[in-house]
Amino acid sequence: MAIAFGLIGGLGLFLYGMNIMASGLEKSAGDKLKRFIEILTSNRIMAVIVGALVTMIVQSSSATTVMVVGFVNAGVMKLTQAVGVIMGANIGTTITAQLVSINLTQLAPISVGIGVGIWLFSSNRKIRTFAEIIIGFGILFLGMDMMKHAVKPLEHYEGFTNLLASFGYDNIFDKALAIFTGFGITAILQSSSATTGILIALASQGLLPIESAFPVLLGTNIGTCVTAMISSVGASKTAKRAALVHLLFNVIGTVLFIIFLAKPTLWAVTQMSSIPERQLANAHTFFNIANTVLLLPFASLLVYVVNKVIPYDSNEEKEIQGIKYIDDRILETPSIAIGQVIKEVLHMGNVALQSYNSAIEGFFEKDEKLAMETFRVEKIVNEMEKEIASYLLKVSNTDISGQQREIIEGLFNTINDIERVGDHADNLAELAVYRIENKLKFSDEALEELKLMHQRVVKSYKEALTALKTGNTKTAQRVIEREGEIDHMEKTLRANHIGRLNKQQCVPASGVIFLDIISNLERIADHSSNIALAVMDYSKK
Repeated sequence: MAIAFGLIGGLGLFLYGMNIMASGLEKSAGDKLKRFIEILTSNRIMAVIVGALVTMIVQSSSATTVMVVGFVNAGVMKLTQAVGVIMGANIGTTITAQLVSINLTQLAPISVGIGVGIWLFSSNRKIRTFAEIIIGFGILFLGMDMMKHAVKPLEHYEGFTNLLASFGYDNIFDKALAIFTGFGITAILQSSSATTGILIALASQGLLPIESAFPVLLGTNIGTCVTAMISSVGASKTAKRAALVHLLFNVIGTVLFIIFLAKPTLWAVTQMSSIPERQLANAHTFFNIANTVLLLPFASLLVYVVNKVIPYDSNEEKEIQGIKYIDDRILETPSIAIGQVIKEVLHMGNVALQSYNSAIEGFFEKDEKLAMETFRVEKIVNEMEKEIASYLLKVSNTDISGQQREIIEGLFNTINDIERVGDHADNLAELAVYRIENKLKFSDEALEELKLMHQRVVKSYKEALTALKTGNTKTAQRVIEREGEIDHMEKTLRANHIGRLNKQQCVPASGVIFLDIISNLERIADHSSNIALAVMDYSKK
């Protein structure tokens, strides 16, 4: 019982330390992590590098793969790109094993002490983030040391040592049992790094020779696929294919190594080091690198196979009308989730622009079908606002920096402004339908004035979205300045039209519509200015 409690406690500290360190690394990486994903191209080698780098930061191949499933589900990443990232994630996760295989236990208390001291006495956000990394590093090794001491008495249990030794026997049953053991532990713990930590703890006490540990290690690579497979439930078919690629990659690699490459691998790692912990970590790294090198050229074949297992459906290519870029799986890495939600807000902004264009064109062209399209699109805008707001709340509940929290607060205001633009587009569509149904006529002068104001307003709104996308304060400033010009224009056009009504150049019914239109256009310019102000506010902070 004492062994179990010690192992569980040590494992808890190990996972907690790894989580703190990963959180600190992720905050430190911040926008860099987002850019890693953005530089993804069809280049498979680049995708592998990105997958490895992201996993080194988040300290979990499962988290990276779940995130990839989310990207694929959101249509942000193609399946061919996902294959490379998944392979890279397997390489990146071996860094944890390499780290804990080095005996740095004596530095752990010092690391925690220094980290806590820095964190308590510093108010600088970047320095505190660095302190979190040091604290996590120390706790991770304290947990590792606790596990090593917990398993030490197991050397006196002959049944247990015989079982571990049998994993190295050269027969199919024992190999399968070893692989299943690694798979089962990893599936339960949801972390191949945690399983590897336990194996290193056993190896450090002389309980687990490399011959027995190697097939268990192979099982951990299959076990880590469980998280992504569960994550893909309820996702798109393409996301399911991404999870299946991950499973196939690790299963094929395991079969190849067990049948053909086990002995060369064991010979290589024993030549590199005589220390059991180092042998195990090196075997873990060697397998994942070699597996990637062997299977990367056949990535297209893997995609072909999963497309056969999960058949292609022509309906999958239908244009996404609503939410496109956000997915709960991406919340595993908040900095990337924030980048995705900004894209989604921009997407919402463009959908609202589509709604506005349909309304205004319906008015000018006297096309009722175009005006009615606005009513359909406006419902999509409303639904998008609800879903984005819900997602922003989820992101705000993750471990994010103060600066990221300010971005989220600004986005809450921005989606409200975009939704209001959609509402004004809806009003314009109603006015267009009223004009068409009642066959109202407008003077050429009135129509020209409306077109001029429309051009100014749509330019402001588009530039506001551009400023949001690029963070360009000069563009945002132009939008803010133009808002004053549009306010002045609205007053001038209102006075001009009242003058035409007094001269009986326009019928009263048309006059009311005209005034309502310029009022709605002016309000759209106000909301465009609000979006630009949010960009300016964030830039100052």
